[in-house]
Amino acid sequence: MIMRLSPRQEVILRMVVERHIATAAPVGSKNIAGQSGMDFASSTVRSELARLEQLGLLDHPHTSAGRVPTDAGYRYYVDHLGPGDQLPAPREVAGALAVGEMRREVDAAIRRVADAMSQVTNMLGVVTAPPARSATVRRVEVLVLQPQLVMVVAITSTGAVTKRMFAFDRPVDPHLADWASDFLNERVVGLPVGARMIASRLVDPSLDPREHAFIEAIGTALTELEDEEAEGTLFVGGQARFLEENRAQDLIEIGSLMHALEERYVLLELLRGALAANEVYLRIGAELPDPSLRGVSIVAANYGIARRNLGTVSVIGPTRMDYRLAIATVREAAHALSEYVEEVYG
Repeated sequence: MIMRLSPRQEVILRMVVERHIATAAPVGSKNIAGQSGMDFASSTVRSELARLEQLGLLDHPHTSAGRVPTDAGYRYYVDHLGPGDQLPAPREVAGALAVGEMRREVDAAIRRVADAMSQVTNMLGVVTAPPARSATVRRVEVLVLQPQLVMVVAITSTGAVTKRMFAFDRPVDPHLADWASDFLNERVVGLPVGARMIASRLVDPSLDPREHAFIEAIGTALTELEDEEAEGTLFVGGQARFLEENRAQDLIEIGSLMHALEERYVLLELLRGALAANEVYLRIGAELPDPSLRGVSIVAANYGIARRNLGTVSVIGPTRMDYRLAIATVREAAHALSEYVEEVYG
């Protein structure tokens, strides 16, 4: 842990971090001295830059006359300097959930949020989907497609639709199918997907043999129901935009990040830390437990319903990112998505 810097050192560190974020180039004393609000002589700036390097907040790459922030430098900046000033919530993020049709599909809403975060920050927007066990059965339909062919349609609270086909040896009475629809909706609507109680709810001693045989034949459409929003699903927004940016200085970090996206369990493991937290989760470079992600930063927050977190929203990219904007974007995305899932799961 580093003690608080002097006001002069903080001003110089802030300028180095923000100029490096903007340009990706090392920042020298000539880029600082004489700037607005910087009333220090060049010799003083050089001395303070050297001191900040001794403290491990800046690094001196190769023979360059300039400095770049270290992971510790970014951390000090985030904890004590720029990002404490709240930016207005980006409208693009809340607007991603403003379209009425998006209200019907959790996966569509999540994709829109991931894309919106990427658009705002020019980083990767990553959202983890709610686990399958969060979904409930919303509606069941039993349809006779042909005299001996029946389709069972199950719709979950996430908007996922599953269809199962059942063939019978003899024609199925359409009235029996209509009755089955009413019976199944009465028995299973509102139950969690995959709940063991679904099977027991399909058992009713008062049913006549024909009704019992029909429900037993089509019951697997519900007892084996798998929600399309599988636990651990990642939605990544802005990959093409992210790679198209002029990031020659960040090629190594980008390569590590692309590999992590392919091995998604790495990111899922990291984001579990955000899911357990109730505030913005920020890890910079070496603070990440996976050595392959050194040079990468993650800004994340959880979303969900009252007293239950369902997933995370995050902005991921090289350590040279605009942390103020990333934090504001993640906070707004978590708030907007929480309001949305409250309607879906509430």
